[in-house]
Formats: sequence, C-alpha cells, structure tokens
Amino acid sequence: MMTTDPCPLPASGFVRIQSILAPRGPIPVGRSTWWAGVKSGRFPKPVKLGPRTTAWKVEDIRTLIDHWNT
Repeated sequence: MMTTDPCPLPASGFVRIQSILAPRGPIPVGRSTWWAGVKSGRFPKPVKLGPRTTAWKVEDIRTLIDHWNT
C-alpha cells in the first residue's frame, strides 16, 4: 500500500511561495499574512536567488510544519 506524503515538498533544496502556501502548499495562510510573519520572525526568512526570485529552504519550511504539528 502506498502512502502519500501530507507535505508535498522536495526532500531538500528551495521552494517558491506558491509551493508553500495553500491551496497547493501545506501552510494555510494567505500571502499578506505570510509576508507579515516573515517580517515579524514568525515564519522563516527567504533566500534571494536572483533579482526577481525569492525562495525558502525546504528544511526551514519542514521545521515550521513540524513545529506546528507538535
């Protein structure tokens, strides 16, 4: 029997915001709430991959999810 991962994230690397936030991602908040949380330190800080490309470390997102699930 195959089980599906409740967290559709890669094992490592970087993910963009559309893969983090609902409905496609595991974090059920909107963009403005997410960015406010990043600014306040509630959510992980992003990494700039280019002048118009922002991403987050998968490890940081998994840690956030694990923290919420405890």
